[in-house]
Amino acid sequence: MKVLMVEDSEDDAHLLYSELASAGQDLTYKQVDCVSGMRAALQESDWDVVISDHAMPLFSSLEALDLLKQSGKDIPFIIYSGNIGEHVAVSAMRSGAHDYVYKGNAARLIPSIERELKNAAIRHAKKQAENHIYRLAYYDELTGLPKRNLFCEKVGDVLSERSVSGAAAAAMYFIDLDRLMRINNTYGYAMGDALIRQVAQRLQDCVGETGILARVGGDKFAVFKGSVADSQEMQMFADHVMESFTVPFEIDNLEFDVTLSMGICVYPDDGEDVSTLLVNAESAMALAKKLWRNNYKYYVKEMGEASSRRLVLETSLRRAVERGELLVQYQPIVDLNTGNFTGAEALVRWNHPQFGLLAPDKFIPLADETGLIIEIGEWVLHQACMQMKSWHDMGFYPMSISVNVSAVQLGQPQLLNQVADVLRNTGLDPACLELEITESVLMQDAEATINMLRALKEMGIKISVDDFGTGFSSLSYLKRFPIDILKIDKSFTRDIDMDPDNSAIVTAIAALARSLNLSVLAEGVESKQQLDFLREEKCDRVQGYFFSRPLNPEVLLSVMEEKRAA
Repeated sequence: MKVLMVEDSEDDAHLLYSELASAGQDLTYKQVDCVSGMRAALQESDWDVVISDHAMPLFSSLEALDLLKQSGKDIPFIIYSGNIGEHVAVSAMRSGAHDYVYKGNAARLIPSIERELKNAAIRHAKKQAENHIYRLAYYDELTGLPKRNLFCEKVGDVLSERSVSGAAAAAMYFIDLDRLMRINNTYGYAMGDALIRQVAQRLQDCVGETGILARVGGDKFAVFKGSVADSQEMQMFADHVMESFTVPFEIDNLEFDVTLSMGICVYPDDGEDVSTLLVNAESAMALAKKLWRNNYKYYVKEMGEASSRRLVLETSLRRAVERGELLVQYQPIVDLNTGNFTGAEALVRWNHPQFGLLAPDKFIPLADETGLIIEIGEWVLHQACMQMKSWHDMGFYPMSISVNVSAVQLGQPQLLNQVADVLRNTGLDPACLELEITESVLMQDAEATINMLRALKEMGIKISVDDFGTGFSSLSYLKRFPIDILKIDKSFTRDIDMDPDNSAIVTAIAALARSLNLSVLAEGVESKQQLDFLREEKCDRVQGYFFSRPLNPEVLLSVMEEKRAA
């Protein structure tokens, strides 16, 4: 035990030492009797307990207590004096002294010391636990950098000061590492963690003392520069960070080339609070990553509007089916030889309460990303089959119904059960159902797709390849796919009578289909010239605005009845 004795009498100090030692205490002590001596002792060592006389010629216990409090150290302070009144002693304890004992009463002093040492140990353990919890809550364990919450607090404090002082602009940078998951998958997460630590250190070297750096996600970092003179300085920092990453990272004798995507926004033009700045910088980063990796983009207002619209759409899309906001329209498919309707394509629309009637390209990609396409696709399939069965019952058998199937749906094993359930529940003849799969989806996992399509074909369903000619499918694979129909994309049909390249592509697709005994359907027909060309190339069926736009079922029914009556 290390004891600091505030005592002007060497004899009293030695006597106290003897009394403590005789009670079994193993201790060392230092005696001080003035302000300078007390201050020096507190600086030079950590003491377990301070035992102070009250009144000394050059010093007092109250002055000693005040010096201890100024030092910020949590050390038990016990007054040991023979000439301190009860009133002064109580006042001293209210000021922070832990106990007072009359000098000479070692029997009471020793238990007091032991008690206060235990209490100090408890306080120390509690403080350590609180510090540990604080570190876990506010600092990233892997890199030691602030987490998002501490980053927001620090930046918020800076912004509050700036709003009062009216200082110059500031900049927020949102940084995302490219392809970190590939390194994790190839070399393991330990290697990925080591790389993250080196990345954090390199970013810290770039930021220095002029900004605030945080790790805000797995491979995401944020930097706030509290004072930038102009746009040139802002860009210089971004260029400096990008340049620093041209040097490979070395871990265990392996070199890793790491690129990053960065978004930049400016305070106060792009946001006046830290949350808005972070969101907008991340939006700019997402655009940079989408357009071309290893670059940076500045935030513009349109990004925020697009992000807000996307968030609204995603939130409301989850309830669109149960709220009855989705509807299916039908575009008739025409036999090129007879001119009769032989089927219809089911096209989902979203009657959004805020944005109005939305076409599939406005929300189906979002449904794919969120997984909602599975529920929506099943609903569309059921609606379309039920509608076609209703038309069959009215005498329009054997018209077919064509329904699009996304990559997400095709990758779900339960697709087979969903299709079987819909056919059973609606009573539709499987031969009258055509499932459309895009060429790019076919080639994502060709072997798995072949197995799924064969299982669907065994139900009696027809398979159509949509947007054919826009992808890069292998002809060797095309022969193996159990498909029935090639659907020529409207991008080729649109200028077929004016663009020789498009006309050559359509001719080639039609010839390919005939050689493989497949039916050909051309979409996007809008003129008689296009129709005549397709007829010459012996296409089997067509659809497009030349015949009809997608229609609500009751409208299409009236058109079908008129054609039948004629």
